[in-house]
Amino acid sequence: MSEAPVFDQDFAAQFDALLRWRRDVRRFRPEPLPEGLVERLLEQAALSPSVGLSQPWRFVRVRDARLRAGVQASFSRCNAAALADYEGERARLYASLKLEGLKEAPEQIAVFCDHATERGHGLGRRTMPEMLEYSVVAAITQLWLAARIEGIGLGWVSILDPDEISALLGAQPGWKLIAYLCLGRPQAESEVPELAAAGWERRG
Repeated sequence: MSEAPVFDQDFAAQFDALLRWRRDVRRFRPEPLPEGLVERLLEQAALSPSVGLSQPWRFVRVRDARLRAGVQASFSRCNAAALADYEGERARLYASLKLEGLKEAPEQIAVFCDHATERGHGLGRRTMPEMLEYSVVAAITQLWLAARIEGIGLGWVSILDPDEISALLGAQPGWKLIAYLCLGRPQAESEVPELAAAGWERRG
């Protein structure tokens, strides 16, 4: 068994900065990411804890232009419906927000939870089956931080029809869409969340 590392105060300060500078990125530079980087980031995401060691995350890289266009179309429909829920100044502000980077991001990844997995033998989820999905979210968070260390931005696109996206991507039976992610180098970086800067909401 290897000796456990000691994380000193310098590391703690850097980790605090990492948390503060992690952003939900929507404005990407279009150049491709270095060869092998996405694979390495996904390997780091898979180090995340999971209920019963089930590892229920399923990462699907979306590279086909036709599939990406289908995702973009789903966003456009869902975004128009969401805009219709707002009125007045809030509607104007919503319409001004950039809420996805689907056209610019060089990498797009759909993340599913495999509810049919036999890994973990059901441990820890008999009374809380949602723990499978929480495990996937934990892996996404780990991916987010690992990407930020590499100077890569990640944007989580939630304004989509999950059933539509699952059908479009040919998801396996028992898979549930948890996230659709855009990755790439950000146009700019800031410690302030974009929605806070735009006046949509303040961080508590």
